Amino acid sequence: MSSTTMDKLIPQSYKGITLYCIAIFLFVTMDAIVKYANTTYEPLQVVWARYFFHMLLMTLLLAPKLKMDLVRTVKPKLQIFRSMLLLGATVCFFSALKYIPLADAGAMCSTSPLFVMVFSVFILGEKISFRRWSAVFVGFVGALIILRPGFGEVHPAMFLVIGMAIFYASYQIATRKLAGVDSSYTTIFYTALVGTIVMSIVAPFFWVEPDLFGWGMLALIGLIGGVSHFIIIIAFTYTTASTAAPFAYTQLIWTAIFGFFAFGDLPDEFTILGATIIVGSGLYILYRERQINKAAKQ
Repeated sequence: MSSTTMDKLIPQSYKGITLYCIAIFLFVTMDAIVKYANTTYEPLQVVWARYFFHMLLMTLLLAPKLKMDLVRTVKPKLQIFRSMLLLGATVCFFSALKYIPLADAGAMCSTSPLFVMVFSVFILGEKISFRRWSAVFVGFVGALIILRPGFGEVHPAMFLVIGMAIFYASYQIATRKLAGVDSSYTTIFYTALVGTIVMSIVAPFFWVEPDLFGWGMLALIGLIGGVSHFIIIIAFTYTTASTAAPFAYTQLIWTAIFGFFAFGDLPDEFTILGATIIVGSGLYILYRERQINKAAKQ
């Protein structure tokens, strides 16, 4: 590879990583607004807003150009199933944010890549080395440190975050199966559409009529979520998902900052230690995957 080609590729990769980090920041911003909204509205109503305004944004931006191509899919059942998995993750996480600090929730969310690796073995049939299994084990030890079973100090809602990590890992496995089948825009649209339909049935049972400020806040949650997904799509045109993946852990920095300045919460020593172990194991797994992929291409 020539030096000229390298000069072109490196800035492109930096653009992708920068955009990805911006998306992570926006997602944490959304989570902070969700936590504030939960003080007035039921989490399921907030989940409805997350999907409804996301779908509204996508319809306005994409439908005029793509028309029926936006909803045309080769695997409708898998699209719906994948969307339901992400909806389950959202319900678990938004509900947990009503009760636990933002930084604690973010730390436990970091277990999701560990579940992805475990599920990839049993669902996708991938072979995992002993070293990578060891990294998974160490990561789950980190999760136990955050939960510190037997100490009685962790809110039961923390287990909702574990549920979120499991749902989200399953969603990522389903996304892998859709790779190259449907366009990214179609896949994201189904995510918003299915979530909107389901939550429009559920939300009326928990509805609290918003005032003007409340509608603005609920709309902002959905719009930030939608814009963040768009940014990630653009980011992956500049760099690969595996290159950007380690930067997902920047969410831990932002959750600690937002948690402190917006809600006066700081992670305790158990959460910091556990999160450090989880991130370390996750980064090692990513490193091993890149080494294996490099070896396979040679």
